[in-house]
Order: sequence, then C-alpha cells, then structure tokens
Amino acid sequence: MLFRSRFLLGLALAGLLAFVSLSLQFFHLTPVSTAKNGVSSKSRKRVMPEPVTEPPVTDPIYEALLYCNIPSVAERSMEGHAPHHFKLVSVHVFIRHGDRYPLYVIPKTKRPEIDCTLVANRKPYHPKLEAFVSHMSKGSGASFESPLHSLPLYPNHPLCEMGELTQTGVVQHLQNGQLLRDIYLKKHKLLPSDWSTDQLYLETTGKSRTLQSGLALLYGFLPDFDWKKIHFRHQPSALFCSGNCYCPVRNQYLEKEQRRQYLLRLKNSQLERTYEDMARIVDVPTKQLRAANPIDSMLCRFCHNVSFPCTRNGCIDMEHFKVIKTHQIEDERERREKKLYLSYALLGAHPILNQTISRMQRAAKGRREEVFALYSAHDVTLSPVLSALGLMEARFPRFAARLILELWQDREKPSEHSVRILYNGVDVTFHTSFCQDHHKHSSKPMCPLENLVRFVKRDMFVALGSSGSTNYYDACHREGF
Repeated sequence: MLFRSRFLLGLALAGLLAFVSLSLQFFHLTPVSTAKNGVSSKSRKRVMPEPVTEPPVTDPIYEALLYCNIPSVAERSMEGHAPHHFKLVSVHVFIRHGDRYPLYVIPKTKRPEIDCTLVANRKPYHPKLEAFVSHMSKGSGASFESPLHSLPLYPNHPLCEMGELTQTGVVQHLQNGQLLRDIYLKKHKLLPSDWSTDQLYLETTGKSRTLQSGLALLYGFLPDFDWKKIHFRHQPSALFCSGNCYCPVRNQYLEKEQRRQYLLRLKNSQLERTYEDMARIVDVPTKQLRAANPIDSMLCRFCHNVSFPCTRNGCIDMEHFKVIKTHQIEDERERREKKLYLSYALLGAHPILNQTISRMQRAAKGRREEVFALYSAHDVTLSPVLSALGLMEARFPRFAARLILELWQDREKPSEHSVRILYNGVDVTFHTSFCQDHHKHSSKPMCPLENLVRFVKRDMFVALGSSGSTNYYDACHREGF
C-alpha cells in the first residue's frame, strides 16, 4: 500500500515537472539550443500550438499566431467555388507582403538575428523554393517601371535588413500562388497556356518586400514564368490611389482616428505601466520606447521563435508582449465601434476599388485584357479596403493576407455577371455592406456585379453622409467638414 502511494505520488510529480518544463519553454524562460542553420543559439524554443479553433475569450497569443501565418499544412479555401453553369471571367487579388524583418528596433537592444537568405534545408520550405531562387538569381528580363528595376528580386542577406522579406515571407506567397494556380488555372482555365502580358495587371509599391512577394506569388501561380511577359507597375502610394491621392477630408478623418487611438492608450493604465517597465529595462525614457513601436520587433521575434531581449536590468518577456498585443485587439474593436476609421477607409479605398470595377466591367463586355490583376501591397492598403467593403469583423491583415474579388458570368444568362469576395480563402461576399441583404431577396449564390458598381459609384459617398457629394472629388474637398 505504501509502495503504491509513493508510486502514484512520484507519477504525479513527474507529470507536474513535465508541464512546468513545457510552460517555461513557451514563455521564453528555459533556454534550448538550436541548430546552426536555424536561429542563433541564444534563442529559446517555444511551443507554437496550431490555431485550429477560436478561443472562448480574447487570447493575444492566439491572435499573434494567426498574424504570423506560419506556413504548415496546405490551406483549404473557397476560391473558385461556383455552380457549374457559372464561368470565371476575371480575378482581382490584393495581397499584403509576406513575413518581414522589423521596421523598428527596440532602443539599446541587439537586433534579432534572423537570416534572410533562402535555404532549402531550413523550414519553412516549398517545393518551388530552389527553382524560384535560381530563376530570380539570373536577373530580370522584365520591364519594371522605375524605381522597381533597382530593387533586389529576392531576399539575400545573412542578417536581415530592416523591413526585408524573410524565407517565411517567400514561402507564404509561393504557397498562395500554388493554391491560386490549382484553382484558377488548372480548374477554371482563366489564362490560356499561351498567356500574354496584356492579360495580367501587376502593380506594387516601391518596397523590395512587396515586389518580392508579388514575384513569389506569380512564380507559384503562372504555368510558365516568362520574364518577358512580366511587367510590374510602380505605385508610389500605399493606398494605390494613383493620380487621385490628394484628399484633404480623408486626411482629416485620419487625424481624428489617430486622436482616438491616442486617447484610448491614455486610458489604459496597464499598458502605460508595461511601457514604463520595458523602458526601465532598456534604460530609455518611456516616450522614446513607445515611439520606437516595440510591438513590431516583438512580433517578429515571436513569429521566428527568437527570445525577447534582456539587459542587466532584466528581460522583456511574454507578459509585456501580451499586454501590448491585447491593447491592439481592443483598439481594433473600438475602431469598429467609433466609425472614424470607416470614413477614412471609404475615401482611402475608393480609387483602387474604382479601378477594379472598371476592369470588371471591361471583362464583362468580353475584353480579355487584365483578366488577372495583382496588387502587392501593405497592411495599410488592405485594412481600408476591408473596412470600406463593410468587412468590419475581418482581422487586421496577417502576413501574406489575400483579398480576392472574382467576376463570374452566368452561362444560362450570359448578360448577367456576379461577384464573390474572399478573404484568406473564406467567402465573405454576404458580409459586405453592398450585398449583406441580397441573399434575403434572391436565391442566387453570388452578388450581382451591379451591386458592387452602385456601391463604389454612389453608396460609398452616401455612407460618408456627404450631403450633395456624388463623386470622389467633391467628397474629398467638401467645405465645412
């Protein structure tokens, strides 16, 4: 009896020790050695559970994992799903660049040691990775618009430069491209085998991470990546507003939104204490630490399993990270409720949505040019578009997020065209403001193209409450705002 009791007690203690060991590793407290071709030996190993189901309450770790979007198993998606009598006419893809190195450094700390070369035996990996590197290393024969021709075609620094795309970022978009190829080319034959330059519309900002992300997606997508057929246009504005960027009212909405963010932060005493503690650790004024946007560097470390920095005053740790990440989630929630950002988004997204419906209308008339459009962009591009479309519940764009607008023709009624909207593979068509009530009045599985056109041409200005404003210019310059 005594032996049995001791045995059970020992078993319980062993289980407790195992749990504590795993917990310590997860929260960056137990150092674990790493392979030489992985992250540095100073890194800590962390348990990274697969985000399979939504947690019952807000969980900053779960949200951060979704944001990282680490490639793992092949993703299931709803792109290209339609009744057999519908024909796919055109596809319009908006992406955020893939995983990148931070844009900011936590003051007085060492930069995270992340390798931005592309290595076949390092995870994450994609079967097309070596071929992508080989193709890019031969140099471009494409006619990129200036200044794109001066940018590197793939990441290639042993220690990443600020904002540089990582191997994870390349793999994310190779995977996106392969997924879209299987659906749009193999299944729906959107492009013929002898596709031509004018059937693609490609546009990117002047950052290497957006150009490289676009190239990675195209390399995974196209059946034959021919440099002579690749023409990327340069977009100077992250809003992709081309010649319609001057919009004083939009900027005023943005200032009001930034003021809302500032006031929300002031009300969060736990956040302020966290910043003060982190500033004490790195020995800088709290204001300087906050201005350095530490969450950017912390998210990068989190996504790459690199430990948070330590000094002689202590360590920045997971509790600091969770407080700041939780505040970000609360900020997104209040942003939806206050609607200031929505007004900014309606004006910010109008130019790019207007371009998109113009291409859709041309395709609906039978034109075969620009049937596949790709905008390689940033979170500050996708966020306004999502909000403007009424997708207020959509999460902040993760790395390699994709928003897709599909145009379909009803073969039984060739004059009728419909659209589907998909975000990260999920069909959100009937969550949009212009089509959320459509299924109540119609049995059709998609939204009429006319709904989207009417929304962009008229209803976006109605939603702004712009009395008398019936076009973008008037809404941007109205008096007395």
